[in-house]
Amino acid sequence: MNKKPSVVMVGLGYIGLPTAALIAQNRIYVHGVDVNPKVVDTINAGEIHIIEPELDEAVSEAVNNGYLRAATEPVEGDNYLIVVPTPFKDKNEPDISFVEAATRAVLPLLKKGDLYIIESTSPVGTTEKMMELIYSERPELKGNLNIAYCPERVLPGNVMYELVHNDRVIGGIDSASTEKAVAFYQQFIKGELHKTNARTAEMCKLVENSSRDVQIAFANELSLICDKADINVWELIDLANKHPRVNILQPGCGVGGHCIAVDPYFIVADYPMESQIIGKAREINNYKSFWCAEKVKNAKLEFQLKHGRKPSIAIMGLAFKPDIDDLRESPAKYIAQKVLQNANNEEYYIVEPNIETHSVFKLTNYQEAAKKADIVVFLVAHKEFKTLSVSKDTVILDFCGILNK
Repeated sequence: MNKKPSVVMVGLGYIGLPTAALIAQNRIYVHGVDVNPKVVDTINAGEIHIIEPELDEAVSEAVNNGYLRAATEPVEGDNYLIVVPTPFKDKNEPDISFVEAATRAVLPLLKKGDLYIIESTSPVGTTEKMMELIYSERPELKGNLNIAYCPERVLPGNVMYELVHNDRVIGGIDSASTEKAVAFYQQFIKGELHKTNARTAEMCKLVENSSRDVQIAFANELSLICDKADINVWELIDLANKHPRVNILQPGCGVGGHCIAVDPYFIVADYPMESQIIGKAREINNYKSFWCAEKVKNAKLEFQLKHGRKPSIAIMGLAFKPDIDDLRESPAKYIAQKVLQNANNEEYYIVEPNIETHSVFKLTNYQEAAKKADIVVFLVAHKEFKTLSVSKDTVILDFCGILNK
């Protein structure tokens, strides 16, 4: 990159890289930062390290045109975006150490008039904490730096479109910071930009995903009830949704991903007495994964009693949602691990069509697995599974509605 970058993007993962590519497509120079040298080399070669439609073309174009360059260290720019993970510690307490580390990395480079934005999902008050950190180390910047929070709102598999067209909530530490951040995003976002303060913007992101978690928990709880009541939960939900004011979501084997499965804990950790429904929803969705693993265990024992031999079992899907390669906080991965922990010389076929290899699981082609297995366990509704032909003698455990779609 010959010119000084306008944007320094710290974090080149599932959100950081698409955002960096989008900004660069708008002929704005971006310096992307990632701690993984392999990720940096891949991007600088014009290639991508994650699966996301249209991202490969966007990155290739941005790199080849000279508007995107990746490195393991930040450089001086005018706009700094923090887009790093925010995992949680033991006891489900949020961990903002990555945000702090990213902030410390750019801290020496900040100058008067710069814009510093956190996009990482964060507990309420994180932006203010980073502001205090910056000012404690660089007191001369107090009142001279624009600091804001702006969370993403995108769906894996449609990120490149939604980054442009979805509305965004932007909250600064003051009105000047909010206006500066709005002006920045207006360069490449067509959705409406809603102004607020940093604390409200932080809570808004957490509330959005907590709301989804509660809705999914209702559907998953229904699936548990219907299993005992001998009712097809998929048919039940379809019929209930005929009501003009009812819209029940579809149950699954739990909830995964680095948003819905994590963000509610950020609220529960800080407001444990007030967040009763939010906390209970997390319990239900986590229990659903355990319940699915127990169902597989019982099916295995029943098969052995009936046929006098151990069954072969196909575990179909490891990603946290259909048609992506993202396994973060995946309930399907948890179930596979749980089932294998109880293995007793059975033959297992682990299937995930969106990744080539896995460090723990030996992967099998989905068609081969379905053909050879005595028990087929559908955990993720990948498109490949919807056209599978399974023998009528095969025991099927369908936790994602494959047979009802």
